[in-house]
Amino acid sequence: MKKRILTGDRPTGRMHLGHYVGSLKNRVKLQDSYDQFLIIADVQALTDNFEHPEKVRASIKEVLLDYLAVGIDPKKSTIFIQSLIPEIAELTVFYLDLVTLERVLRNPTVKDEIKQKGFGQNIPAGFAMYPVSQAADITAFNADLVPVGADQLPMIEQTREIVRRFNSLYGKVFVEPDPLIGEVKRLPGIDGNAKMSKSLDNAIYLSDGEDELKRKVMGMYTDPARIHPTDPGKIEGNPVFIYHEAFNPNKKEVEDLERRYEEGRVGDVEVKEKLFVALNEFLKPIRERRSEFAKEGARLDKILTDGTARAREVAKETMKQVRKAMKIDY
Repeated sequence: MKKRILTGDRPTGRMHLGHYVGSLKNRVKLQDSYDQFLIIADVQALTDNFEHPEKVRASIKEVLLDYLAVGIDPKKSTIFIQSLIPEIAELTVFYLDLVTLERVLRNPTVKDEIKQKGFGQNIPAGFAMYPVSQAADITAFNADLVPVGADQLPMIEQTREIVRRFNSLYGKVFVEPDPLIGEVKRLPGIDGNAKMSKSLDNAIYLSDGEDELKRKVMGMYTDPARIHPTDPGKIEGNPVFIYHEAFNPNKKEVEDLERRYEEGRVGDVEVKEKLFVALNEFLKPIRERRSEFAKEGARLDKILTDGTARAREVAKETMKQVRKAMKIDY
């Protein structure tokens, strides 16, 4: 029997290259070796988009299209919508009794995200509690592994704590999920920010057309200390070269550009133009597949309906075990 993986995304818009290197690429590989569940986490998205539910609703299909375009196969991966699995909400309520408010608020990931959102003292309770909801997401499917970036490790540790607490009180029902760390480091934003993000408007999206892609690449942040093409340039930490390393399959060309850049024998324009060519070649088939899938509305609906139905059956079985263990299987 294949080990089970739970992973997914908040539907808050289209997906970008940072998502691809950080998770999507890995998921395409994992679906052949694991029983992979992909959650479109609309409930979690509403914790900081509750005033704009239409944004979350519209983004569900956008996320699905990006999944399909990069090669995630609904015959191999179960793609489902979080809010249509009421068992997750039920399990979240039970878990809230097993964790303290103080413990949730000192979760490093939660602390960082509260700061980024600028909530101040007005933290929505739903947002503060999302590590508990995430634990329910994972354990409703008794996932063995959860692919995450290093910054999300505190979330998995919190899930493991909740599982240990539940199992110690009621008997062993859940496995303690292990994190599966991705191979690729976080992709920086095109503005030089350490993180590519929709909210920072510094992302290249999987669906960006050629003109938009070229505009973004040619405007990318490079080495701010380099004034002239004849000035020696810095490679380390330079977003343009980080993208070359990640997406340009012509490694000899990359090595040549790096050498000439450090020696002051190539300008930013040439380096960016060659990056545009490499990125456009990479994104072209993804854009084309995405465009074709977008024409098949009924097929998209069926993928979500079928995936959610399968996920619901698994979650229902989990909750039978939970209620029996908790002696509330009336």
